[in-house]
Amino acid sequence: MREIVHLQTGQCGNQIGAAFWQMISSEHGLDASGTYEGSSDLQLERMNVYFNEAASNKYVPRA
Repeated sequence: MREIVHLQTGQCGNQIGAAFWQMISSEHGLDASGTYEGSSDLQLERMNVYFNEAASNKYVPRA
């Protein structure tokens, strides 16, 4: 597993950070509630880089 450090500081940082998490979620096939709706095995393989599985097919950011 890879570890990535992501920092958000101040209003601008938080706005950019929110956009970042939206982009990462969509790239990994997650909807707004964190439910996996993708169809790629590669997405599921790499899911643990940014997300933890909270329930069956429901993921939360590792932040």
